[in-house]
Amino acid sequence: MSGSGTDTTPVREPAGEPGRRFVFPSALTVLVLVTLGVWALAFLVPPGTYDRDEHGAPVQGTYHRVDTSQSLTDRLNDLFLAPVNGLYGILDPGSGQVGPTLSGELYGSAGVFLFILAIGAFITVVFATGALERGIERLAHRLRSRGSLLIAGIMLVFSVLGTVEGFAEETLGFYGLIVPLMLALGYDRMTAVGTIILGAGVGVLCSTVNPFATGVASSAAGISLGDGIVLRFVMWVVLTAVTIGFVVRYARRVLGDPGRSLSGFLPGDREQIATGDDGGPAPELTRLHRTVLILTCLIFSFMIFSVVPWSSALTGRADATPYGWELGWSFPELAALFLVAAVLVGIVARMGEPVLSATVVQGAADFISPALVIVLARGVTVIMNNSQITDTVLHSIEGIVAGTSSGLFAVIVFLVDLPLAFLIPSSSGHATLAMPILAPLADFAGVSRAVVVTAWAAASGWMNLWVPTTAVTIGGVALAKVGYNRYLRFVWPLLAILAVLICAFVAVGAVVS
Repeated sequence: MSGSGTDTTPVREPAGEPGRRFVFPSALTVLVLVTLGVWALAFLVPPGTYDRDEHGAPVQGTYHRVDTSQSLTDRLNDLFLAPVNGLYGILDPGSGQVGPTLSGELYGSAGVFLFILAIGAFITVVFATGALERGIERLAHRLRSRGSLLIAGIMLVFSVLGTVEGFAEETLGFYGLIVPLMLALGYDRMTAVGTIILGAGVGVLCSTVNPFATGVASSAAGISLGDGIVLRFVMWVVLTAVTIGFVVRYARRVLGDPGRSLSGFLPGDREQIATGDDGGPAPELTRLHRTVLILTCLIFSFMIFSVVPWSSALTGRADATPYGWELGWSFPELAALFLVAAVLVGIVARMGEPVLSATVVQGAADFISPALVIVLARGVTVIMNNSQITDTVLHSIEGIVAGTSSGLFAVIVFLVDLPLAFLIPSSSGHATLAMPILAPLADFAGVSRAVVVTAWAAASGWMNLWVPTTAVTIGGVALAKVGYNRYLRFVWPLLAILAVLICAFVAVGAVVS
């Protein structure tokens, strides 16, 4: 990185942008189109259902068509209320329908919505103290020649957390820290997106002992969580290394030639490059800066500690009894945590009530767009649920994979699970519905059920790296202010590589099992 201060090198737009009349729609518009498409599809796909056992899992061979009880008015009402249901829709356990006036469990994403707003408030207050910028400048100065090592380290940590406990949505809280850091190191916003989404995503894709993915799927398949762990661990090592190499290679390319950035640069991005000569002293931190940075690190560390299911992660059992010191927090508690943390930082910085209140409100306002994106993504799944077409999709998959054998069977399981992962972004929900059907089919193909679990987890994780119905992806690019279309251009080569590697791993695993 040059020590000349502001980089005056002209940055050209990504190839193909000049002269284009078509502008790819925003994340909100993409999800509106997806919502309309799924709603229209529900008219063509016949509704159906499986009989359920005492655990609520579908029973193989019991699929039957049902007469839909939804009138056109009901369907229009579902479409109209999709964003509302995506926020605070309630799942009625008797009818299985989701609606804002029903009784049952919360199905909407109100907790994640408030978490995003709270994160926005906290990060904005921290930035208002000047501590984060100064800390980033100091870190960037010290790591100016080791940026690749920093990227690899962050991705490895996220990947470990992803494969152990499904660390994914929690990464949404890190964009406020990592985006400015990457810009300060001379990279672009796409580097930050790749570091966060792909780092955690490749870990979840392999899910060696993730109790909420592999644990739930293994239980539904009638096997232990330890079955197939060797295959998943080898996959994790190889796929994580490939993914880190992909992001580091892109980052080095942008550092050498900013004009090759796929995300481009927003006004002021290039001015964030750390200043100072290579041999000069690092920017000084005041006592206030140090205090705020320590508080910020403690808050994020506590967030990670509070959400990790330590008993399940350490024992490898999804049903393990929580330790007495586990908090088991989720998004509602995390939202409250960051609101309290925002106030605490404001008090430490002696902002005063008027400034602190205005800063908190402004921070929440700045993050309303990604929060709405997450709500719309959840609304799509509500339409699928209420139209009763999910089981019909499962039944079609049952017909496709039946009768195949060995490695081909495992590859087919991976492929047919891809569209299902799009329709059901929740890994635990996806596993509960699909595994009781797919796992018994492995017996007829002479394939270990553990291979089916691995292929299922890989399909779910692979899709969640890019599909617009996933809050982690669509919310992440919104937080980083990167166009979703540009993210797809960035990630598709890696998706192709990972798909080939996954098919090879599950095919070999099926043959040797």
